[in-house]
Amino acid sequence: MSASNQYLEDVIQQQANVQMELRKKVSAPARRSGGGAGGGVGGGGEPGGPRGNAVDVRITGFWRWQTVIVPPHAWVVHTRRGEDAPLHLGLGVSFRFDPTRDSFLVAPATMQTLAINARCICAERQGVLVQAYVQWIIDDFRAAYQKLDFSDVDDPMRIVNVQIREQAEASIKDIVATLSIEEVLDDRRPIIEELTARLRSVAEGQGLKIIQVQIKEAVVSSTTVWEAIQKPFREEKLRLARMAELDRERAVHQREVEDRNAAERARIAADAETERLRRAQEVELATSRAQLEEARVHAEMAQIEAQRRLDAARAEAALATQAHLLDRERRAHEAHIARERQSLELEAARRKVETEGATPGYLDELLVRSLPALAERLPRPERSEIVHFGDAAPEGVAALASLVGSLRAVLKGGESPGR
Repeated sequence: MSASNQYLEDVIQQQANVQMELRKKVSAPARRSGGGAGGGVGGGGEPGGPRGNAVDVRITGFWRWQTVIVPPHAWVVHTRRGEDAPLHLGLGVSFRFDPTRDSFLVAPATMQTLAINARCICAERQGVLVQAYVQWIIDDFRAAYQKLDFSDVDDPMRIVNVQIREQAEASIKDIVATLSIEEVLDDRRPIIEELTARLRSVAEGQGLKIIQVQIKEAVVSSTTVWEAIQKPFREEKLRLARMAELDRERAVHQREVEDRNAAERARIAADAETERLRRAQEVELATSRAQLEEARVHAEMAQIEAQRRLDAARAEAALATQAHLLDRERRAHEAHIARERQSLELEAARRKVETEGATPGYLDELLVRSLPALAERLPRPERSEIVHFGDAAPEGVAALASLVGSLRAVLKGGESPGR
């Protein structure tokens, strides 16, 4: 025998219950006057008595001269045969009522709260029970009484609540079908926002107003899946608890070891302190000796550095003096060269002038004036002799005449006698 599908049976039973609730009608008590039945809470009943369980509407008077008294927290619409528009429509409006030709409908104006238990299937094909509640009120009764069913005498809002509950449950199932279990359990805001948007889009055209939508609880239907989801968290907590216990044992053991080593460390510390003092004395003595040696070395180095600086200063002074002398000689030599150049240029100019305007007589005169300078340039004789000549001219005179001829030719060509 195959196992039954309990989930499918529950869904079918729930759907049957919804159909029964939607078809259920509570007939109004027979009217004492025998007139036509009034619609909704306002129809039928004993004059002066309460009208239904949801709204306390009282009817006073008798037969055609009745008055309907509506409490201030209820909507009412009063129609009359032969009239296209309602005679009275509003909140807490009382009016005269003729049961032979009038009808009225009353509905609560207070906020309604619906509890919703939606058995959903998430994206992992697992059952999730989502518990939510929706709060709504009638915002526009003129549109609401024309489009919604408020005909139940005991509970005018029953059928409307069933319709809104079914709409909300279907929307929740549709939304959860696209989400994982983790998303449903961790963040409910997307479900709330989507459900609010869908309900408001339906309610606005029917004269209703959605006040608030909230997700109260989300529970995984399968115990095995729920335990599997909780298992990582539980295992993590167990691991942390075990780690804490191990840390405690480790801390106790470490403290015991530290206590055992404390005495040994104290003895070793005493011996080390004694050795440290001895070595400190030795180090202090060696440091004093090193400081004395370092002071001596510094003094010698300072003396050497002072001598080096003195020698450098002397060398720099000598170099400066030599440079000054060389510079002075260079300037004197340059001035001498400049003077010689100017003298040569002046002599050349003078010679040029003299050569251009010279005559034979002038050249002879110039040669005679130049003889002393030429004589100074000639080498000095080591000895002198006096020679007397006769009538015939000696060879020296002929040589002197030849020299004079050469000088004359040179002067005509513009060359200096030194060449």
